Amino acid sequence: MSKCQYVYFGICHLFITCIGSPWCRIGLGVPDRAFLTGSFKCFLCGLALIVLGVWVQVSLHKTPVIQGASGSAAPLVLIIVGVVIFFIAFFGCCGAWKENYCMVTMFAILLSLIIIVEIGTAIAAYVFRDKLTGLVDDGLRDMIKQYNNGSKEYQEGLDRIQKDLKCCGAANSSDWVNFKPDHTSVPDSCCKNVTADCGKGAMNDDKKIYVTGCQPALEKLLKENVQWVAVAAIVIAFIEILGLVFACSLMRGIRSGYEVM
Repeated sequence: MSKCQYVYFGICHLFITCIGSPWCRIGLGVPDRAFLTGSFKCFLCGLALIVLGVWVQVSLHKTPVIQGASGSAAPLVLIIVGVVIFFIAFFGCCGAWKENYCMVTMFAILLSLIIIVEIGTAIAAYVFRDKLTGLVDDGLRDMIKQYNNGSKEYQEGLDRIQKDLKCCGAANSSDWVNFKPDHTSVPDSCCKNVTADCGKGAMNDDKKIYVTGCQPALEKLLKENVQWVAVAAIVIAFIEILGLVFACSLMRGIRSGYEVM
């Protein structure tokens, strides 16, 4: 996933938390019509997260990067969060609009669960960040070993990595030593100017191919994405905690029979 996708996720989720919570309606005095319009946008953002999660899942399926790791975890989280957001927006908007104690309570419970998940995501992302070096290196080497025996889709996935990152092999181009019987050829995706059989006998020819490995570039890309996930989770969780405080305030006001201002 790119930085833009994580930023998009954070903005959508933040917008939903603010507009859909009782806090915005009460603390900011949003008019009823505007509030209903905002709730509709909440549902649209939830749908957008689901669509984004499906799109990322399909993209990861086409480009296997780390074998043995759960590549589908991130998009599944997006999809699940998108679905949960529908319920959060519903209970938050309807509960605040009708001043219904049960609905606001459900909103607070769902929001609490989301906060716990986000804090857990931030912690897991930080821990996982230190393990990326080994996972990326082992994954790339395993993909190289299985390249000739893998499916066409599998080969295209690794080729895409080498083309996009302008690299060859895991540590360097020599990782392809067993690619062909001559022990001097590399896949055409290693070439600077990709043509048919351009990688034949060009393992150490830095004029024709990229001799640097993909591991450093891929590790850097993944670490940046993991860092964005952790930061987004912490920031959003902080905003949601404020929303939870105001939701609890509304619950107390409804229960005591007074309007919270």
